[in-house]
Amino acid sequence: MARGVNKVILIGNLGKDPEVRYTPSGVAIANITLATSESWKDKQTGENVERTEWHRIVFYQRLAEITGEYLRKGSKIYVEGRLQTRKWQDKTTGQDRYTTEIVADSMQMLDSKGSGNANYEKQATPATSETAPALDQFDDDIPF
Repeated sequence: MARGVNKVILIGNLGKDPEVRYTPSGVAIANITLATSESWKDKQTGENVERTEWHRIVFYQRLAEITGEYLRKGSKIYVEGRLQTRKWQDKTTGQDRYTTEIVADSMQMLDSKGSGNANYEKQATPATSETAPALDQFDDDIPF
């Protein structure tokens, strides 16, 4: 019999740039916040309603380095991982606190290449009046 399943799959956008730090032994750790949104039409008012959920995600080792290097606020990513709750102590009050976060196993960048920023707009190039040269104008001695 299965012991259980702890699997999280998310697609969303980064809320801010990744925070990358290193342990004393040199292991990279990156933290991000990921926004996922769902929308529906309210049956009573007929208005479109949107709800955004925020998720804390932690990356380790090489995946953390990649996250810090290539991801920016607004980047769209696909993440697989597991839920993990950790206990820590508040430095000011001394109280025990708990944080539930997603420990990432894999990540895929879904933005097109070079558009890590959600506000990135591709600049349109103006059309030129030049046309491509006719094929019979080439002076090649290629045998095919």
